[in-house]
Amino acid sequence: MLQKYNNILVPIDGSYEAELAFKKAVAVALRNGEDTKLHLVHVVDTRAFQNISSFDTAMVEQVTETARKTMDGYIEEAKKSGIEHIDSSVEYGAPKTVIAKELPKELGIDLIMIGATGLNAVERLLIGSVTEYVTRTADCDVLVVRTDLENKPALSKEQRKGFSENK
Repeated sequence: MLQKYNNILVPIDGSYEAELAFKKAVAVALRNGEDTKLHLVHVVDTRAFQNISSFDTAMVEQVTETARKTMDGYIEEAKKSGIEHIDSSVEYGAPKTVIAKELPKELGIDLIMIGATGLNAVERLLIGSVTEYVTRTADCDVLVVRTDLENKPALSKEQRKGFSENK
């Protein structure tokens, strides 16, 4: 018997790896049937704004708007692929706990599909990656995406230099 996933969470941070995770999540959702739901999330790390002396809500609004536009593009792409049930949200807090604990419990997530690395290399060096934390602590299955749709290794840093400019 094949495992059927009903609620798939895909963290989106604008990275190439997150896009690979999204594309594979669409493929998994299509294989799992029309009742499968995709949940896209972008978590605004509020800790990044704690050290700014003159906290400017315009900054948070700009980050939120950029995240929403990115996810709107993904939603459109998923619908064109045949996904009927897809939603998105922008959450605020610590990405690790929002992705690994809060949203899975709140949404009944049974699979998290997450890119192998995200955008924040400094945080990864200092306190560990979000992906590592999610794989270690989530109560549901976690699929770490390291390859493209043809299961070929993801592009190297040099090969994807223009990725974010092309989005």
